[in-house]
Amino acid sequence: MFEAVEGMLTEHAELEGQLAAPETHADARLAKRLNQRYAQLSSVIGAWRQWQQAGDDLEAARELAAEDPAFAEEAESLVGQLAAAEERLRRLLVPRDPADDKDAILEVKSGEGGEESALFAGDLLRMYTLYAETRGWKVEILDATESDLGGYKSVTVAVKAKGASEPGEAPYARLKFEGGVHRVQRVPVTESQGRVHTSAAGVLVMPEAEQVDVSVDEHDLRIDVFRSSGPGGQSVNTTDSAVRITHLPTGIVVSCQNEKSQLQNREQAMRILRARLLAAAQEAADAEASDARRSQVRTVDRSERIRTYNFPENRISDHRTGYKSYNLDQVLDGDLQPVLDSCTDADLAARLEALEQ
Repeated sequence: MFEAVEGMLTEHAELEGQLAAPETHADARLAKRLNQRYAQLSSVIGAWRQWQQAGDDLEAARELAAEDPAFAEEAESLVGQLAAAEERLRRLLVPRDPADDKDAILEVKSGEGGEESALFAGDLLRMYTLYAETRGWKVEILDATESDLGGYKSVTVAVKAKGASEPGEAPYARLKFEGGVHRVQRVPVTESQGRVHTSAAGVLVMPEAEQVDVSVDEHDLRIDVFRSSGPGGQSVNTTDSAVRITHLPTGIVVSCQNEKSQLQNREQAMRILRARLLAAAQEAADAEASDARRSQVRTVDRSERIRTYNFPENRISDHRTGYKSYNLDQVLDGDLQPVLDSCTDADLAARLEALEQ
């Protein structure tokens, strides 16, 4: 398995030369892609060198221990360091989703529960936004349909990292397991009797596609314009600024009305469309990726859930990994990392097991 690092050393050196060339940085997309790959390889090569160094140190300590017993204790501690370095390298060499180094498009939709579900969708968006802030990411609202009480019937955002991310640390890699149905149990603000209700909101996470990732033929698009609706400024209900794009070959429909101009709404809709087309292409081409995305339940049904947020008990439970904690208030304030780690660790364990079979 570790033999693969030799080819990476050559690629790493070639990338270093490309990134040093001024012409590379004239193309921002190319520079970003090369920087992401360089960061990924740097992590693997760094771990490989640590593993080699730990092995060399252990061998030297054992030789010295044969002459001086005082080195036996040091050799024993180095065995543990070598094992840890080997495990880290194994994890970094596990084949990953090719989209893991991308930014993310995240959609949150209300489901069963009416206004309460829409308010919960707003809570989820706030949770993701606060979590993104802890990571230094930027969250940009692409489109949103608000409810009467200030929640969201539907909201789509882009989550973007600043600069190149370490392997497994980009927005899509961290957030992709959030896709699915999220169930909430609490007393709604609309409930006068104080009874606990159950409602649900759906989340869909896609890698943000760049134009080089997905080719969209303009002849395959039907573009309709209409007047914006809902809360907003002077442009709402007065101009045909909202845009609906239908991708005729796939039937995918995307609409945006958040921006004031028709051109801006079209650009945002195209970003969402490219992300959906990339996700669809990955599902069709890669069985493993398809299996992972089957957990992103498209129907917002309370019976098909990935996670439950229980307010009376201040409990959050992930039904895929068995993760459970009683700090729901902190999670909703952005302390989402342990929950996400339970998903990525389970996925990594499954990938390691598949390699060993």
